[in-house]
Amino acid sequence: MTAATAAPFRASLGDMDPESSAYMALQPPPPTTPPTPEMAREGMRRARPFNQPDLPHVAMTREYSVPGKGGSIQVRYYRGVRTFPDEALPVQVYFHGGGWVIGDLDSHDWLCRAVANAANCAVVSVDYRLAPEHRFPAAFDDAVTATQWVAANAGMLNVDPARIFVGGDSAGGNLAAVVALALRDDAKVKLRAQILTYPIADLTFAYDERFEKGVALTNGGMRDFIGKYVPDVAQRRDWRCSPLFAQSLKGLPPALVILAGFDPLYDEGEAYAARLQSEGVAVTVKRFPGQMHGFVSRPKLLPKSLDAVADIAAFMEAHG
Repeated sequence: MTAATAAPFRASLGDMDPESSAYMALQPPPPTTPPTPEMAREGMRRARPFNQPDLPHVAMTREYSVPGKGGSIQVRYYRGVRTFPDEALPVQVYFHGGGWVIGDLDSHDWLCRAVANAANCAVVSVDYRLAPEHRFPAAFDDAVTATQWVAANAGMLNVDPARIFVGGDSAGGNLAAVVALALRDDAKVKLRAQILTYPIADLTFAYDERFEKGVALTNGGMRDFIGKYVPDVAQRRDWRCSPLFAQSLKGLPPALVILAGFDPLYDEGEAYAARLQSEGVAVTVKRFPGQMHGFVSRPKLLPKSLDAVADIAAFMEAHG
């Protein structure tokens, strides 16, 4: 099997969770045309106070500039509030969601802090280049470079190079998956595990028609993101953007896959988890059938985010 379309999964939809329904009731009518990248980025910034509570205190944060192919990559480093300064911590290299078009270090600041505290770990959040200004494979290149930088600078960061995780949500989950593939045979970076929250796994996927409207991420919205990141249709079968097209998934590190039921990406997430498992990768799947895409970074209105954070922390502790 080389693509999700070869073995389609379909979510068995029950009812939306009450908080998901209430969240959608608060949303303005969808625009008649897709917003420009600038408008979408500004919309995400303005929505942040409504979606996220006050930032949790952590032991420390620091920002670094990482040399990359397209210039410096900004990363933000966190240490959990209950960790010790001289302790070499497990670390999650985190890639934010946003369809490779929106999102930044601030959009997922709450989530990175929450994970650092819950898992008693370090987190390095990566501000990779965004489309359409920087198309595929720019985000992939930045994600790989940032992960290699963390491994090479483990001593400076006071993290354990034998306990490096990659993780992300949506487009960030896609980047975590392809970084794990890219570094599978790297002698200098041995990833401990991968954490994929509603990941994008196949850019050619046939989306469930039930998600054309009425959900936080619609099929049309997902197609628009893909068009901006990989406008060349022929490139969308490249494993560096569609990991389900990788020739083999054998030998990849263990995976946690978190899925939301009311999400165009649910089916390809199930397909990717199933293929990982079929090729001998240890996989844990956590399903939130009544939640929508994006719930993990919207804890103020969608509190099951906290359950997902607890799942991430438990997985890291089990593999750390």
